[in-house]
Amino acid sequence: MFESIMHPLPLVLLAICALFIGIICILILKLRAQTQSPVIPKLRVKLDVQSDLSPDRFEQKADEALRLRHTFQKFVPKQFVDHFAKHGSSVLELGHAVEDDVAILFCDIRGFTGLSEQMSPQELMRFLNSYFLRMNDPIHLNRGFIDKFIGDAIMALFDHPGGNNEDKASDAICAALDLRYALNIYNQHRQNSGYASIDIGVGIHFGPVVLGTVGSDDRMDTTVIGDSVNIAYRLEALAPIYHSDIVVSAQALQQAAQPQRFTSRLLDWIKVKGRSTAIEVHEVIAHLPQDIQQKRLANTGLIKQGLGHRFKQSWPQAIDCFEQAAVLNPDDYLPRLHIKQCQHLATLTLPHDWDGTVQL
Repeated sequence: MFESIMHPLPLVLLAICALFIGIICILILKLRAQTQSPVIPKLRVKLDVQSDLSPDRFEQKADEALRLRHTFQKFVPKQFVDHFAKHGSSVLELGHAVEDDVAILFCDIRGFTGLSEQMSPQELMRFLNSYFLRMNDPIHLNRGFIDKFIGDAIMALFDHPGGNNEDKASDAICAALDLRYALNIYNQHRQNSGYASIDIGVGIHFGPVVLGTVGSDDRMDTTVIGDSVNIAYRLEALAPIYHSDIVVSAQALQQAAQPQRFTSRLLDWIKVKGRSTAIEVHEVIAHLPQDIQQKRLANTGLIKQGLGHRFKQSWPQAIDCFEQAAVLNPDDYLPRLHIKQCQHLATLTLPHDWDGTVQL
């Protein structure tokens, strides 16, 4: 009886083991079939194309970033950011400042107020944009960049990455000469279209400036400040007073160190507003026709002698030198200006420590 009860148990165990082994074999075969199936890779490729990491989507994002960068550089020049990077700062943040020696150029349109009064607002904007478009290339092609537009004026900086101070000053003066050439072409187009020609004045100085960011948490701007900026701005204002196209400081001209390339002559020793020390200013004439250059250089010696007498308050001798310079070149405005200055100074009671300069 005991044998008859225990006999079916081994059969049941064998059946269970066989069923378990069969299930395992079926699962293994299915897994192999799924691994070797050609449908799965196709599905994966299709899913990848539709995902956010697809090549098309990535290219679209890259284009958007590039457009944003180009737009940003229209408001903040790349060179401005490079200045911060050169001094170890990779983030453009509020209140950051660095100091550097650069050449500063100011340029504006003579008689702009009267010219603008004759235009409608739309015509004025079209004119300014047309003008700025033509003034842009002479600056950028000479390794400078426009820091800001101030009404009709342009403020540009020249830092010549990888260059020295001579390169910076030379770039600025070359840009001023090229601005005059570009203006001639622009005026030809204006005349062909029935518009009057325009004229510009340029002032250049070289010296230390502070480049930084100012503003608030929600409005920030880049700026350049310093005594050198003020001098460059004042020199540009002297251009119409001396009837000169390009007025440069002695510092900028000496840094450029190319007297044969940048033909110039002495204009005056002056004190500009906001500064107590005298500045020696020159006129660059390299862009003028050769005959006009020769005439202006011919009376340079007499003008220097006249200024020397003015420093000593020897008014008759100074006026005599300037009158001789005027006879030598009747078309030159500079001798006549110095004669008027001497005649006016002779009527004043000058301080005992007067250094011979005029306040303009």
